[in-house]
Amino acid sequence: MSDTRTHHEATASGARAAEPAATSAADSVRPALATRHRRGGSQLERRSARLGWLLSLPALLVVAGVLLFPIVYSVAMSFSHVQVTGDGVKLSGVTTDNYQVLFAADRWRHALFFTVLYTVVTVAVEMVLGTAIALVLERLKTGRGWMMALLLMPWAIVTVISAELWAYIYNGVYGVLNSVLQPLLGHDTNVLGTPLQAAGAMAVADVWKTTPFVAIIVLAGLVMLPGDIVEAARVDGARAWTVFWRVRLPLLRPTLAIAVMFRILQAFGLFDLPYVLTNGGPGTSTESLAVLGYRVLFNDLKFGPGAAVATTSAALVLIGCLAFLKVFRAQVGQEEN
Repeated sequence: MSDTRTHHEATASGARAAEPAATSAADSVRPALATRHRRGGSQLERRSARLGWLLSLPALLVVAGVLLFPIVYSVAMSFSHVQVTGDGVKLSGVTTDNYQVLFAADRWRHALFFTVLYTVVTVAVEMVLGTAIALVLERLKTGRGWMMALLLMPWAIVTVISAELWAYIYNGVYGVLNSVLQPLLGHDTNVLGTPLQAAGAMAVADVWKTTPFVAIIVLAGLVMLPGDIVEAARVDGARAWTVFWRVRLPLLRPTLAIAVMFRILQAFGLFDLPYVLTNGGPGTSTESLAVLGYRVLFNDLKFGPGAAVATTSAALVLIGCLAFLKVFRAQVGQEEN
């Protein structure tokens, strides 16, 4: 019995002595297994990334050919002497004459001023109206889907058709607006006949078409807001206007920034609405940068200055969007701090 007990005690003490060694061996093996797992995972991720790039390559080549090549070629054309021959367009040399002609032209400065002013006014009005409409739609319990469908109808109409419809409304002889105002004023009214009225009429048509787009984006942001924060503000006694201005509006800033970005890009590249509705007139009072570039390129066949108009317009949009994003990020950073 004593020998057996001694044998068991020796075995137990040996097992206890072997446990630290096994634990240390396991600890030494774990980092190696983890490293091997990370390597295997990283290799798998790299293979997946390469496969993704390979599958995306045809689409990227199409985008590069359709989008990037015209941009690069337009920039190169704006800095070159352009000659139009029977064989096509030839670029020779490097010059800044196209930009010197452009910056010295009163017509370009007027188109720039009109485009910037038009963009600021229409985007501001659309943001206010779109937010108000989104707040109304958010409170609807029934029929919200039908209201959203009806709201999107102006946005779904092609801009050229929308411009033609508004041209019939604004017509000074048989237009709907003239039929309403003629008995009141005692004479026919041609809204598109004076510069200020034509710009205002074009802005009304643009606001009518694009405000639903802003409303839908803002409505999506309102639906995604956390309800507990709003309820906490209401429990604390905050009124509806205070809740919106102090709580909901700051939370909506990312959504509003997206809407503003899209609208700036669309409004600054305004072409079809003034081209169809006013043809840039009266005179050149409603001529945007896009319309000016089109006329210089295809009507006057001045490819160098026309390319310079397009390049400067794209550069101004890029600078404006980057500046807006920088200010927006700075405001968000201050609020988080």
